Amino acid sequence: MNNKLETLNVYKSAKEIRKKIFELANTFPKEENFLLKDQIIRSTRKCPANIAEGYGRFHYQENIQFCRIARGSLFETLDHLSVALECDYIPIAVYNSRIEQINNLLKQLNGYINYLKSQKTLSK
Repeated sequence: MNNKLETLNVYKSAKEIRKKIFELANTFPKEENFLLKDQIIRSTRKCPANIAEGYGRFHYQENIQFCRIARGSLFETLDHLSVALECDYIPIAVYNSRIEQINNLLKQLNGYINYLKSQKTLSK
């Protein structure tokens, strides 16, 4: 892509988490291929995709709504990570590291939403 979306830090962070979770999911047992592995990969793919879709929308409010959906996908990923830990598919250190990354992204996403809200107010 050759546009400003690629320079958006929240988008870059979401893509990085997507990559890390994909790598992690590939270590899950084969019996999880169409269960937990599929679910966790899809939830992390939805986050940057929704940030991108919102970015491409014309109105601030639409962008904000897609960012809220992205935030929901991150919480879904948090739950899938919890399941992976409970099933002993991942060590606690890896779990804690991914949780920290996701929590940092949630903070970035909330900051981006607040920025969009302020731009919406300025444009009135």
